[in-house]
Amino acid sequence: MNKIKQYIFANTQNYRGKVDKRFEDLAKQFSRMQDARTDLGGAALVVYFQEQKVVDIYTGKKSATENWQSDTLSVCYSTGKGVLSTLAHILVSEGFLDYDTPVAQYWPDFAQHGKAKITLRHILSHQSGLYDIRNQIETASEMVEWSHMLKVIAKAKPHFEIATDAAYQALTFGWLVGGVLEKATGKSLSDLMLQYLVQPLQLDGAYFGVTEFELARVARPLAKLKTEPKPSGQAKPKPKKASLFDKLVEWSGQNPQDFQDAMIPKGMKKFSFFSNEGLKAVIPAANGVFTADSLAKIYAMLANAGEWKGQQLIRPDIFKNLSTIQYTQRDRIMPLPMYWRLGYHRVLTLGKSSKGFGHMGFNGSGAWCDPERHLSFAYTHNFATGSITGDYRLWGLTQETLRCADAALKGRKGWF
Repeated sequence: MNKIKQYIFANTQNYRGKVDKRFEDLAKQFSRMQDARTDLGGAALVVYFQEQKVVDIYTGKKSATENWQSDTLSVCYSTGKGVLSTLAHILVSEGFLDYDTPVAQYWPDFAQHGKAKITLRHILSHQSGLYDIRNQIETASEMVEWSHMLKVIAKAKPHFEIATDAAYQALTFGWLVGGVLEKATGKSLSDLMLQYLVQPLQLDGAYFGVTEFELARVARPLAKLKTEPKPSGQAKPKPKKASLFDKLVEWSGQNPQDFQDAMIPKGMKKFSFFSNEGLKAVIPAANGVFTADSLAKIYAMLANAGEWKGQQLIRPDIFKNLSTIQYTQRDRIMPLPMYWRLGYHRVLTLGKSSKGFGHMGFNGSGAWCDPERHLSFAYTHNFATGSITGDYRLWGLTQETLRCADAALKGRKGWF
Protein backbone atom coordinates (compact mmCIF):
# COMPACT_ATOMS: atom_id res chain seq x y z
CA MET A 1 0.00 0.00 0.00
CA ASN A 2 2.88 2.36 0.79
CA LYS A 3 4.36 1.86 -2.71
CA ILE A 4 0.98 2.68 -4.27
CA LYS A 5 0.82 5.92 -2.28
CA GLN A 6 4.38 6.75 -3.28
CA TYR A 7 3.45 6.26 -6.93
CA ILE A 8 0.22 8.29 -6.77
CA PHE A 9 1.76 11.26 -4.98
CA ALA A 10 5.16 11.15 -6.68
CA ASN A 11 6.77 14.08 -8.43
CA THR A 12 6.06 13.72 -12.16
CA GLN A 13 8.93 16.00 -13.18
CA ASN A 14 11.80 14.30 -11.34
CA TYR A 15 14.02 13.77 -14.36
CA ARG A 16 16.41 15.59 -16.67
CA GLY A 17 16.73 15.34 -20.42
CA LYS A 18 14.46 15.75 -23.44
CA VAL A 19 10.99 14.39 -24.25
CA ASP A 20 8.87 14.68 -27.38
CA LYS A 21 5.44 15.95 -26.33
CA ARG A 22 3.82 12.77 -27.73
CA PHE A 23 5.67 10.79 -25.04
CA GLU A 24 5.20 13.14 -22.08
CA ASP A 25 2.97 10.64 -20.29
CA LEU A 26 5.79 8.10 -20.45
CA ALA A 27 8.22 10.60 -18.90
CA LYS A 28 5.74 11.29 -16.10
CA GLN A 29 5.41 7.59 -15.40
CA PHE A 30 9.19 7.19 -15.39
CA SER A 31 9.38 9.98 -12.80
CA ARG A 32 6.64 8.45 -10.64
CA MET A 33 8.40 5.09 -10.60
CA GLN A 34 11.81 6.51 -9.69
CA ASP A 35 10.83 9.45 -7.45
CA ALA A 36 10.71 7.63 -4.10
CA ARG A 37 14.08 5.96 -4.58
CA THR A 38 16.32 8.49 -6.29
CA ASP A 39 18.55 8.59 -3.20
CA LEU A 40 19.10 4.83 -3.63
CA GLY A 41 20.26 4.91 -7.23
CA GLY A 42 19.52 6.22 -10.68
CA ALA A 43 17.93 5.27 -13.98
CA ALA A 44 17.72 6.24 -17.64
CA LEU A 45 15.12 5.77 -20.35
CA VAL A 46 15.59 6.25 -24.10
CA VAL A 47 13.02 5.69 -26.85
CA TYR A 48 13.37 5.93 -30.63
CA PHE A 49 10.23 6.29 -32.77
CA GLN A 50 10.25 6.31 -36.57
CA GLU A 51 14.08 6.64 -36.53
CA GLN A 52 14.01 9.69 -34.26
CA LYS A 53 14.98 9.86 -30.59
CA VAL A 54 11.83 10.97 -28.76
CA VAL A 55 12.75 10.26 -25.14
CA ASP A 56 16.17 10.69 -23.51
CA ILE A 57 15.72 11.14 -19.75
CA TYR A 58 17.50 10.17 -16.55
CA THR A 59 17.33 10.73 -12.81
CA GLY A 60 18.84 9.81 -9.46
CA LYS A 61 22.31 8.86 -8.31
CA LYS A 62 25.12 7.23 -10.25
CA SER A 63 27.10 6.89 -7.01
CA ALA A 64 26.87 8.23 -3.47
CA THR A 65 28.46 11.51 -4.63
CA GLU A 66 27.52 11.73 -8.33
CA ASN A 67 24.24 12.26 -10.14
CA TRP A 68 23.25 10.12 -13.12
CA GLN A 69 24.23 11.69 -16.45
CA SER A 70 23.08 11.15 -20.04
CA ASP A 71 26.28 9.20 -20.78
CA THR A 72 26.28 7.06 -17.61
CA LEU A 73 27.11 3.42 -18.26
CA SER A 74 25.16 0.69 -16.49
CA VAL A 75 25.65 -3.04 -15.92
CA CYS A 76 22.66 -4.62 -17.66
CA TYR A 77 23.03 -8.34 -16.97
CA SER A 78 21.20 -10.43 -19.60
CA THR A 79 20.04 -7.40 -21.55
CA GLY A 80 23.47 -7.77 -23.17
CA LYS A 81 22.41 -11.09 -24.71
CA GLY A 82 20.31 -9.15 -27.20
CA VAL A 83 23.31 -7.02 -28.14
CA LEU A 84 25.56 -10.06 -28.61
CA SER A 85 22.84 -11.73 -30.69
CA THR A 86 22.57 -8.63 -32.87
CA LEU A 87 26.31 -8.75 -33.50
CA ALA A 88 25.94 -12.41 -34.48
CA HIS A 89 23.23 -11.57 -37.01
CA ILE A 90 25.37 -8.83 -38.54
CA LEU A 91 28.24 -11.31 -38.95
CA VAL A 92 25.88 -13.87 -40.51
CA SER A 93 24.81 -11.11 -42.91
CA GLU A 94 28.49 -10.46 -43.66
CA GLY A 95 28.96 -14.13 -44.58
CA PHE A 96 31.32 -15.15 -41.78
CA LEU A 97 29.05 -17.92 -40.52
CA ASP A 98 25.66 -19.55 -40.93
CA TYR A 99 22.82 -20.37 -38.55
CA ASP A 100 22.63 -24.04 -39.53
CA THR A 101 26.27 -24.99 -40.02
CA PRO A 102 27.62 -27.03 -37.08
CA VAL A 103 29.58 -24.82 -34.71
CA ALA A 104 32.36 -27.42 -34.73
CA GLN A 105 33.20 -26.49 -38.34
CA TYR A 106 34.36 -23.10 -37.05
CA TRP A 107 35.47 -24.35 -33.64
CA PRO A 108 36.77 -27.97 -33.92
CA ASP A 109 37.34 -28.43 -30.16
CA PHE A 110 33.64 -27.74 -29.61
CA ALA A 111 32.70 -31.13 -31.08
CA GLN A 112 33.64 -32.92 -27.84
CA HIS A 113 31.03 -34.92 -25.87
CA GLY A 114 28.37 -35.19 -28.53
CA LYS A 115 28.27 -31.53 -29.64
CA ALA A 116 29.27 -32.09 -33.27
CA LYS A 117 25.79 -31.27 -34.61
CA ILE A 118 25.00 -28.21 -32.49
CA THR A 119 24.48 -25.10 -34.61
CA LEU A 120 24.33 -21.39 -33.97
CA ARG A 121 20.54 -21.63 -34.33
CA HIS A 122 20.38 -24.17 -31.48
CA ILE A 123 22.47 -21.89 -29.28
CA LEU A 124 20.62 -18.66 -30.06
CA SER A 125 17.26 -20.33 -29.36
CA HIS A 126 18.47 -22.01 -26.14
CA GLN A 127 18.04 -25.53 -27.52
CA SER A 128 21.65 -26.71 -27.21
CA GLY A 129 21.33 -28.37 -23.78
CA LEU A 130 24.41 -26.40 -22.64
CA TYR A 131 22.79 -24.36 -19.88
CA ASP A 132 24.75 -25.74 -16.90
CA ILE A 133 27.47 -23.51 -15.46
CA ARG A 134 27.39 -24.65 -11.84
CA ASN A 135 28.92 -28.05 -12.56
CA GLN A 136 31.43 -26.78 -15.13
CA ILE A 137 33.64 -24.56 -12.95
CA GLU A 138 34.80 -24.74 -9.34
CA THR A 139 34.35 -21.06 -8.52
CA ALA A 140 32.69 -18.03 -10.10
CA SER A 141 36.01 -16.17 -10.28
CA GLU A 142 37.00 -18.44 -13.18
CA MET A 143 34.50 -16.52 -15.32
CA VAL A 144 36.90 -13.58 -15.71
CA GLU A 145 39.29 -15.69 -17.82
CA TRP A 146 37.84 -15.62 -21.34
CA SER A 147 40.17 -18.18 -22.95
CA HIS A 148 39.73 -20.54 -20.00
CA MET A 149 35.93 -20.33 -20.25
CA LEU A 150 36.00 -21.12 -23.98
CA LYS A 151 37.91 -24.32 -23.13
CA VAL A 152 35.34 -25.11 -20.43
CA ILE A 153 32.49 -24.68 -22.91
CA ALA A 154 34.30 -26.77 -25.55
CA LYS A 155 34.54 -29.64 -23.06
CA ALA A 156 30.97 -29.32 -21.73
CA LYS A 157 28.40 -32.07 -22.27
CA PRO A 158 24.79 -31.19 -23.18
CA HIS A 159 22.08 -32.12 -20.67
CA PHE A 160 19.69 -33.22 -23.40
CA GLU A 161 19.69 -34.11 -27.10
CA ILE A 162 19.82 -30.97 -29.22
CA ALA A 163 16.46 -29.46 -30.21
CA THR A 164 14.50 -32.00 -28.12
CA ASP A 165 14.05 -29.51 -25.26
CA ALA A 166 14.95 -25.95 -24.34
CA ALA A 167 16.73 -24.40 -21.36
CA TYR A 168 17.72 -20.76 -21.00
CA GLN A 169 21.52 -20.51 -21.18
CA ALA A 170 21.70 -17.82 -18.52
CA LEU A 171 25.49 -17.60 -18.28
CA THR A 172 26.85 -20.01 -20.87
CA PHE A 173 25.20 -18.09 -23.74
CA GLY A 174 27.96 -15.47 -23.83
CA TRP A 175 30.83 -17.92 -24.22
CA LEU A 176 28.86 -20.06 -26.66
CA VAL A 177 27.96 -17.20 -29.01
CA GLY A 178 31.05 -15.09 -28.43
CA GLY A 179 33.29 -18.12 -28.87
CA VAL A 180 31.90 -19.13 -32.23
CA LEU A 181 32.00 -15.51 -33.48
CA GLU A 182 35.68 -15.30 -32.65
CA LYS A 183 36.48 -18.67 -34.19
CA ALA A 184 34.55 -17.91 -37.38
CA THR A 185 36.14 -14.50 -37.94
CA GLY A 186 39.59 -14.83 -36.35
CA LYS A 187 38.99 -11.57 -34.48
CA SER A 188 38.42 -10.80 -30.80
CA LEU A 189 34.93 -10.10 -29.56
CA SER A 190 35.89 -6.53 -28.59
CA ASP A 191 37.22 -5.85 -32.10
CA LEU A 192 34.07 -7.31 -33.66
CA MET A 193 31.87 -5.14 -31.43
CA LEU A 194 33.81 -2.04 -32.38
CA GLN A 195 33.93 -2.72 -36.13
CA TYR A 196 30.43 -4.05 -36.76
CA LEU A 197 28.24 -2.42 -34.12
CA VAL A 198 29.78 0.47 -32.18
CA GLN A 199 31.31 2.37 -35.10
CA PRO A 200 28.50 1.89 -37.67
CA LEU A 201 25.85 3.03 -35.16
CA GLN A 202 28.12 5.58 -33.45
CA LEU A 203 27.21 4.20 -30.03
CA ASP A 204 28.10 6.26 -26.98
CA GLY A 205 28.97 3.29 -24.77
CA ALA A 206 28.63 -0.47 -25.34
CA TYR A 207 31.05 -2.93 -23.76
CA PHE A 208 31.63 -6.57 -23.02
CA GLY A 209 34.63 -5.84 -20.83
CA VAL A 210 34.94 -2.19 -19.81
CA THR A 211 38.26 -0.53 -20.51
CA GLU A 212 40.21 0.96 -17.61
CA PHE A 213 39.62 4.44 -19.03
CA GLU A 214 35.81 4.01 -19.01
CA LEU A 215 35.39 2.57 -15.50
CA ALA A 216 34.62 6.01 -14.08
CA ARG A 217 31.48 6.25 -16.25
CA VAL A 218 29.93 3.08 -14.80
CA ALA A 219 27.13 3.40 -12.25
CA ARG A 220 27.75 1.25 -9.19
CA PRO A 221 25.12 0.05 -6.70
CA LEU A 222 24.82 2.40 -3.74
CA ALA A 223 25.71 0.96 -0.34
CA LYS A 224 22.75 -0.31 1.60
CA LEU A 225 21.62 1.78 4.54
CA LYS A 226 22.98 0.58 7.84
CA THR A 227 20.49 -0.73 10.38
CA GLU A 228 20.69 -0.58 14.14
CA PRO A 229 22.24 -3.71 15.68
CA LYS A 230 19.78 -6.04 17.36
CA PRO A 231 19.97 -6.33 21.16
CA SER A 232 21.93 -9.34 22.37
CA GLY A 233 19.84 -12.27 23.43
CA GLN A 234 17.08 -11.44 20.96
CA ALA A 235 15.33 -14.41 19.42
CA LYS A 236 16.68 -15.67 16.12
CA PRO A 237 15.04 -14.08 13.08
CA LYS A 238 12.30 -16.03 11.40
CA PRO A 239 13.18 -17.79 8.15
CA LYS A 240 12.87 -15.54 5.10
CA LYS A 241 9.54 -15.88 3.38
CA ALA A 242 9.54 -17.18 -0.15
CA SER A 243 9.50 -14.38 -2.72
CA LEU A 244 6.88 -14.09 -5.42
CA PHE A 245 9.45 -15.39 -7.89
CA ASP A 246 10.22 -18.41 -5.67
CA LYS A 247 6.51 -19.18 -5.55
CA LEU A 248 6.19 -18.73 -9.31
CA VAL A 249 8.98 -21.25 -9.92
CA GLU A 250 7.29 -23.69 -7.54
CA TRP A 251 3.87 -23.26 -9.13
CA SER A 252 5.33 -23.62 -12.63
CA GLY A 253 6.44 -27.18 -11.90
CA GLN A 254 10.06 -26.47 -12.83
CA ASN A 255 12.99 -28.31 -11.32
CA PRO A 256 14.80 -25.85 -8.97
CA GLN A 257 18.06 -27.68 -9.66
CA ASP A 258 17.92 -26.73 -13.35
CA PHE A 259 17.52 -23.10 -12.32
CA GLN A 260 20.44 -23.29 -9.91
CA ASP A 261 22.68 -25.04 -12.44
CA ALA A 262 21.99 -22.39 -15.07
CA MET A 263 22.07 -19.28 -12.87
CA ILE A 264 24.34 -19.77 -9.86
CA PRO A 265 28.01 -20.75 -10.23
CA LYS A 266 29.74 -22.02 -7.10
CA GLY A 267 31.35 -19.24 -5.09
CA MET A 268 29.10 -16.54 -6.53
CA LYS A 269 28.82 -14.83 -3.14
CA LYS A 270 32.52 -13.97 -3.39
CA PHE A 271 32.28 -12.54 -6.91
CA SER A 272 30.80 -9.23 -8.07
CA PHE A 273 30.03 -8.08 -11.60
CA PHE A 274 30.38 -4.53 -10.23
CA SER A 275 33.98 -4.88 -9.03
CA ASN A 276 36.67 -3.49 -11.32
CA GLU A 277 37.71 -7.07 -12.06
CA GLY A 278 34.13 -8.04 -12.87
CA LEU A 279 33.55 -4.99 -15.08
CA LYS A 280 36.75 -5.47 -17.09
CA ALA A 281 36.09 -9.18 -17.65
CA VAL A 282 34.34 -10.42 -20.79
CA ILE A 283 31.25 -12.26 -19.54
CA PRO A 284 28.78 -11.34 -22.31
CA ALA A 285 25.72 -13.14 -20.95
CA ALA A 286 25.80 -11.20 -17.70
CA ASN A 287 28.08 -8.16 -17.52
CA GLY A 288 27.37 -6.15 -20.66
CA VAL A 289 27.73 -2.44 -19.87
CA PHE A 290 25.75 0.10 -21.88
CA THR A 291 24.21 3.52 -21.94
CA ALA A 292 20.46 3.54 -22.43
CA ASP A 293 20.98 5.39 -25.72
CA SER A 294 23.31 2.72 -27.09
CA LEU A 295 20.79 -0.01 -26.34
CA ALA A 296 17.88 1.95 -27.77
CA LYS A 297 19.82 2.80 -30.95
CA ILE A 298 20.77 -0.85 -31.54
CA TYR A 299 17.11 -1.77 -31.30
CA ALA A 300 16.09 1.23 -33.41
CA MET A 301 18.18 -0.34 -36.18
CA LEU A 302 16.34 -3.62 -35.60
CA ALA A 303 13.00 -1.78 -35.54
CA ASN A 304 13.94 -0.61 -39.02
CA ALA A 305 14.55 -4.20 -40.21
CA GLY A 306 18.34 -4.01 -39.94
CA GLU A 307 18.88 -0.69 -41.72
CA TRP A 308 20.12 2.52 -40.11
CA LYS A 309 20.85 5.87 -41.74
CA GLY A 310 21.48 4.33 -45.13
CA GLN A 311 23.49 1.36 -43.82
CA GLN A 312 22.05 -2.15 -44.24
CA LEU A 313 23.66 -3.88 -41.26
CA ILE A 314 21.42 -6.95 -41.47
CA ARG A 315 20.15 -8.38 -44.76
CA PRO A 316 16.34 -8.72 -45.15
CA ASP A 317 16.48 -12.53 -45.31
CA ILE A 318 18.60 -12.64 -42.15
CA PHE A 319 16.24 -10.25 -40.39
CA LYS A 320 13.29 -12.50 -41.21
CA ASN A 321 15.21 -15.43 -39.76
CA LEU A 322 16.27 -13.72 -36.53
CA SER A 323 12.78 -12.42 -35.77
CA THR A 324 10.97 -15.73 -36.34
CA ILE A 325 9.74 -17.51 -33.20
CA GLN A 326 11.60 -20.81 -32.79
CA TYR A 327 9.28 -22.41 -30.23
CA THR A 328 6.45 -21.36 -27.93
CA GLN A 329 6.62 -23.75 -24.98
CA ARG A 330 8.18 -22.80 -21.67
CA ASP A 331 11.82 -23.78 -21.29
CA ARG A 332 13.41 -25.49 -18.27
CA ILE A 333 14.65 -22.30 -16.62
CA MET A 334 12.27 -19.42 -17.29
CA PRO A 335 8.96 -19.43 -15.40
CA LEU A 336 7.08 -17.96 -18.39
CA PRO A 337 6.96 -18.96 -22.07
CA MET A 338 9.42 -16.53 -23.67
CA TYR A 339 8.66 -17.22 -27.36
CA TRP A 340 12.37 -17.28 -28.16
CA ARG A 341 13.55 -15.91 -31.48
CA LEU A 342 17.24 -16.17 -32.38
CA GLY A 343 18.66 -14.54 -29.27
CA TYR A 344 15.61 -12.49 -28.28
CA HIS A 345 12.34 -13.06 -26.43
CA ARG A 346 8.91 -11.51 -26.71
CA VAL A 347 8.10 -8.02 -25.39
CA LEU A 348 6.54 -8.36 -21.92
CA THR A 349 3.86 -5.76 -21.14
CA LEU A 350 0.89 -5.14 -18.86
CA GLY A 351 -1.54 -5.92 -21.64
CA LYS A 352 -0.56 -4.07 -24.80
CA SER A 353 0.10 -6.39 -27.74
CA SER A 354 3.44 -6.30 -29.55
CA LYS A 355 5.03 -8.59 -32.10
CA GLY A 356 8.39 -7.09 -31.24
CA PHE A 357 11.32 -8.68 -29.45
CA GLY A 358 14.24 -7.84 -27.19
CA HIS A 359 15.95 -8.94 -24.00
CA MET A 360 15.73 -8.00 -20.34
CA GLY A 361 18.24 -8.39 -17.54
CA PHE A 362 18.13 -9.87 -14.06
CA ASN A 363 18.24 -6.40 -12.50
CA GLY A 364 15.13 -5.24 -14.35
CA SER A 365 16.97 -3.44 -17.17
CA GLY A 366 15.70 -4.14 -20.66
CA ALA A 367 15.69 -3.18 -24.32
CA TRP A 368 13.41 -4.12 -27.22
CA CYS A 369 12.13 -3.16 -30.65
CA ASP A 370 8.73 -3.20 -32.31
CA PRO A 371 9.25 -3.17 -36.10
CA GLU A 372 5.53 -2.71 -36.81
CA ARG A 373 5.51 0.52 -34.83
CA HIS A 374 9.12 1.49 -35.82
CA LEU A 375 9.74 1.79 -32.10
CA SER A 376 12.60 0.94 -29.74
CA PHE A 377 13.08 1.21 -25.98
CA ALA A 378 15.85 0.91 -23.39
CA TYR A 379 15.78 1.22 -19.60
CA THR A 380 18.91 1.05 -17.43
CA HIS A 381 19.58 1.61 -13.73
CA ASN A 382 21.79 0.74 -10.74
CA PHE A 383 19.17 -0.21 -8.16
CA ALA A 384 19.12 -3.48 -6.28
CA THR A 385 18.73 -6.64 -8.35
CA GLY A 386 15.17 -7.55 -9.31
CA SER A 387 14.33 -10.96 -10.75
CA ILE A 388 14.77 -13.06 -13.87
CA THR A 389 11.57 -11.58 -15.35
CA GLY A 390 12.37 -7.96 -14.52
CA ASP A 391 10.03 -5.97 -12.27
CA TYR A 392 6.90 -3.87 -12.53
CA ARG A 393 8.84 -0.79 -13.65
CA LEU A 394 10.16 -2.45 -16.80
CA TRP A 395 6.76 -3.91 -17.66
CA GLY A 396 4.95 -0.65 -16.86
CA LEU A 397 7.31 1.58 -18.84
CA THR A 398 7.08 -0.82 -21.78
CA GLN A 399 3.30 -0.68 -21.63
CA GLU A 400 3.20 3.13 -21.60
CA THR A 401 5.76 3.37 -24.42
CA LEU A 402 3.53 1.25 -26.64
CA ARG A 403 0.47 3.26 -25.63
CA CYS A 404 2.12 6.59 -26.48
CA ALA A 405 3.25 5.23 -29.85
CA ASP A 406 -0.28 4.02 -30.61
CA ALA A 407 -1.70 7.41 -29.71
CA ALA A 408 0.62 8.94 -32.31
CA LEU A 409 -0.09 6.23 -34.92
CA LYS A 410 -3.78 5.53 -34.37
CA GLY A 411 -5.07 8.50 -32.43
CA ARG A 412 -5.84 6.49 -29.30
CA LYS A 413 -3.80 4.81 -26.64
CA GLY A 414 -5.84 1.80 -25.57
CA TRP A 415 -4.74 -0.64 -22.90
CA PHE A 416 -4.62 -3.76 -25.09
